[in-house]
Amino acid sequence: MDFELIAIALGDVVWIALAFVLGLLSRAVGLPPMVGFLATGFALNLYGIASGEVLQKLSDLGITLLLFTVGLKLNLRTLARPQVWAVAGLHMSIAVAGFAAAIGLLTLSGTPLVSGLGLTQSLLIAFALSFSSTVFVVKVLEEKGATASLAGRLAVGILIVQDLAAVAFLAASANAWPSPWALLLLLLIPARPLLALVLDRVGHGELLVLYSLLLALGGAEVFELVGLKGDLGALVLGVLVARHQKAEEVASTMFGFKNLFLLGFFLSIGLSGPLTAEALLAGAALTPLVLVKSALFFGLFTRFRLRARTSLRASLTLANYSEFGLIVAALGVANGWLDGHWLIVLAIALSLSCAIAAVLNAVAHRIYQRYRVAWTRFERSEHLADERPLDIGDARIAVLGMGRIGTAAYDHMQRLHGGAIIGVDSDPLKVRQHLSEGRNVLLGDPRDGDFWDRVRSTRPLDVVMLALPNRAAKLAVLDRIGASAFEGRIAAAVRFPDEIEAMNEAGASILFNLSAEAGAGFAAHVAAQIPPLGRTGGDAPDTSPGQPSRTTVT
Repeated sequence: MDFELIAIALGDVVWIALAFVLGLLSRAVGLPPMVGFLATGFALNLYGIASGEVLQKLSDLGITLLLFTVGLKLNLRTLARPQVWAVAGLHMSIAVAGFAAAIGLLTLSGTPLVSGLGLTQSLLIAFALSFSSTVFVVKVLEEKGATASLAGRLAVGILIVQDLAAVAFLAASANAWPSPWALLLLLLIPARPLLALVLDRVGHGELLVLYSLLLALGGAEVFELVGLKGDLGALVLGVLVARHQKAEEVASTMFGFKNLFLLGFFLSIGLSGPLTAEALLAGAALTPLVLVKSALFFGLFTRFRLRARTSLRASLTLANYSEFGLIVAALGVANGWLDGHWLIVLAIALSLSCAIAAVLNAVAHRIYQRYRVAWTRFERSEHLADERPLDIGDARIAVLGMGRIGTAAYDHMQRLHGGAIIGVDSDPLKVRQHLSEGRNVLLGDPRDGDFWDRVRSTRPLDVVMLALPNRAAKLAVLDRIGASAFEGRIAAAVRFPDEIEAMNEAGASILFNLSAEAGAGFAAHVAAQIPPLGRTGGDAPDTSPGQPSRTTVT
């Protein structure tokens, strides 16, 4: 028996168990579990446990699957908006100059590790700190169900621009430009129908799981073969199948795998290097700069005609440092530009920034509501089309969330009540599709408290139907409705029994358990399609001993 393998396995069980306990404690106090995972990495580091091969593999797989699922929800038109590319470019330029100046001041103050840094080193560290974490941001957006919201789309778009800038920097610094064979990747565009055809044929079971993994991991491998970042390949493959009708199902299939593997990423941050008092002090000194970074994003967003609330939500989401900072630092250490201790300094700053961002995002609505007057002073008088008043006419019923469940609910209510129904969704692609199919659907994010202030109608709504897939999103909408002047009834579709009490306490008076009611709905549908059933031999079947009961279709 290989006792070394047993020892490795037991070690893995220990960190998994510790991550579970600390993640559970984080959730119990209202923070995302990822804060507990980050704490686990540093706790293991203090006990002298180093990052192993299993952990690193989990981390790499998690990031690859994360980028693939981002691609599945990405609208390339978002990247062309000046609110994305211009904000990203201006923010990076201003942040690098400002952070370099701040590091210079720390150098003059004699802060350990920072003293003695030259202009080149300061600019390199500032560049590393200018990025926001793709992993953290997308995870926060998914937990809040805000990926398709305007703030979520803009944040993801900015992350992609930052990632492209990082790839270009790493290639230039390492003098390792992509291979000429990289031009062949353009063939993926005409290959898109073939990818869609295979996706049509794989069904909904094991083959769908395997094909999804093949697209994500295969795309990453192909890009690395031609000298490009593998995660970018996973993102591109996700984009290529994003318009397919099974894209949402693929994303759901990958959800569990992605969350499991990302555990490795969060743990590996705290295991980046040995902890020292100097590293802790330097990392803590750099952490407050993340608030300056967020404030800069807020100012730029409002200058580009975004409302204060959208700007604040996107800014708080991006209020963190990035894993790319560690990659840039590793390159600097390898080339002799930075001392090796900077790896753990940036890892500490990254971890602390994620913890701060997790807290800020958890209370983002309260921060906005409490200082709403102050935030709105930064708004421009003219807003984007996405954020102008919403006219719902004389609608009596509103369906919030136009996915599969919401669409079915909309169609059924329309058959019953005619044109007195309106649909709302935050995904512009879904809205355009529904409009082309003749449904009355508006683009908006009902989790946004200002959404209800923007609604214009000729009469009050009687019923609001929540068909959002995410529990946190439904609770957020209920909270916003409760703060408005809405006096109608609220219906919510739930997936799990433990959601019922929470939704009821939040204000939903009509609850529909999708799991429990699916059988009843199926039976009702069948009963409506077949002729009445009867029994021969009277009203009741013969159940005397030895005589089996009989039912005959008449």
